[in-house]
Amino acid sequence: MREIELLSPAADKETAIQAILHGADAVYIGAPSHGARKNASNSIEDIRSVVDFAHIYRCRVYVTVNTIVYERELADVEAMIAQLYEIGVDALIVQDMGILRMNIPPIALHASTQCDTRTVEKAKFLEQAGFSQIVLARELSINEIEKICSSVSVPVECFVHGALCVSYSGRCRASYLSNGRSANRGECAQMCRMAYDLVTADGKTLLKNKYLLSLRDFNATENIESMIEAGVSSFKIEGRLKETGYVKNITAWYRSKIDAVIAADPEKYRRSSFGRSDISFIPDPSKSFNRGFTRYFLEGRSNVRMASLDTPKSMGEVVASAGELNNGDGISFFNASGEYEGVRVNTVANGRIIGATPFKLPKNAVIHRTFNREWQTMLDKNTAERKMWVDIEIDGKGISAADERGVRVRIDLEAELQEAKKPMDFKSYFAKLGNTPFVLRNFTDKLGGRYFIPASQLSQLRRKLIEALDMDNLASYRFDYRRGENRDYPFLTDRVDSTENVANSLARGFYEDHGAEVTSEAIEVIDDVPANLEVMHTRYCIKRELGLCQRYGNRKSEYRNIRPEDFSRPLYLVSGKNRFSVRFDCKECGMRIYKA
Repeated sequence: MREIELLSPAADKETAIQAILHGADAVYIGAPSHGARKNASNSIEDIRSVVDFAHIYRCRVYVTVNTIVYERELADVEAMIAQLYEIGVDALIVQDMGILRMNIPPIALHASTQCDTRTVEKAKFLEQAGFSQIVLARELSINEIEKICSSVSVPVECFVHGALCVSYSGRCRASYLSNGRSANRGECAQMCRMAYDLVTADGKTLLKNKYLLSLRDFNATENIESMIEAGVSSFKIEGRLKETGYVKNITAWYRSKIDAVIAADPEKYRRSSFGRSDISFIPDPSKSFNRGFTRYFLEGRSNVRMASLDTPKSMGEVVASAGELNNGDGISFFNASGEYEGVRVNTVANGRIIGATPFKLPKNAVIHRTFNREWQTMLDKNTAERKMWVDIEIDGKGISAADERGVRVRIDLEAELQEAKKPMDFKSYFAKLGNTPFVLRNFTDKLGGRYFIPASQLSQLRRKLIEALDMDNLASYRFDYRRGENRDYPFLTDRVDSTENVANSLARGFYEDHGAEVTSEAIEVIDDVPANLEVMHTRYCIKRELGLCQRYGNRKSEYRNIRPEDFSRPLYLVSGKNRFSVRFDCKECGMRIYKA
């Protein structure tokens, strides 16, 4: 059977615990440093607490150390990784190949999406390099994913929900070249969420103040079964900067979808962790932050909308009438000027919305509820508990227990048996497991209720039995360890340029060991950045988004002033002082964007 893993994000300890309670099989969380979300770092002690809680359910904890590492930082990162190994972290998610040359314990390594894995050849190389799990690029179709999955023996991880980067991950330099904040150092300034004018070389403005690079949020709900059949083993929710309520809702949503596929073919698939989550609400992705949804390229190239051209903000859920709103809700709408405007609702009376600040709702405007006060109040409470079944048996010499993790223990009875005046109901004592992660499934009384044992002794025996289960679970927990590296396996090319983000001598040595010469290091560590450097490489295309793609069929475009021939000339994206040139790569069906 193939294990299927639901992998949830965690900004902090509390979010990680809630993700597990709501059904995650694994969580990924930021290390004290060098995570690709610099504002979501965590202390060693907090990560230790997450590990201790997760391993109860055989859930795994992956820690992100997925930025590039500067030469002066190598020793510190090496020491931090040793600490993470010591506290029981299951794996590291990494980008910098220098980590494979560090003197570190044999902790499992996962290849981050920052490694930009979108070909069979790259996936095979990373497997041979010793990675235990490979995170694929988000731009791939089901068919492309299937080809990669069938070419490697390690688990393949794919994103299923959340924000999308418009550039191939690890290949975006727009933020660094514009303001010195490197996406490869966890400091992305989100240049793709800015408004741009689309301008021709001779100064003609084709589009003004549009969010031309701001993609909608990924939602693969309808593709879960086909992704599993394609070979995906780990389903990753984006969002290490998202608040806890978001993680609760989205985790519970995908838990139900994945469970349905597993239940339909239990001889082929199973969950990678244990315990059933009892959720007190009905999950709904539209109620959490979203920019509108897209399946991106999962179903191949098409001319369907992928971007949110009018706003990078949350679109929330569409509200049919004012009667659906509650006091304290937040709503947004496009005003008469075409701007996306938000207001907090003070009261709703007689179909009229009274805001905390004055506003004018255009006729026939679509109202988006971007903050649902009642929903958020509910999510702020305890909304889930997770329990594993346990079978217990009592006889004249001891008590045995076996749980769904496969843990089996036995303790001595340690009680003086006396004839009972009336039959004893031992089951009722051992069923009191409310503050433990267990729920009693079967109870076997081989004493037949004939003997009396004081309630205080039964309670003590129950506690001792649970402690024995906990201890045996820890003793029998199976860790994954770093795979061996085949140093004779050649890299994809004999020359490595700046797109591989080599930032230290260890990374350079790694590529040289695999037969490649490093001709250009990461732009973050060189003094003179080449002129006209590519800042983004995208599979998304503005031409296709506007309905003007001649290769895959035009969609009726509302931008009537733009003609297909306009795209045969150089075009520029302009936002304040930022100016990027756009080159359409119709052969590859994508775009390359350069600092102009």
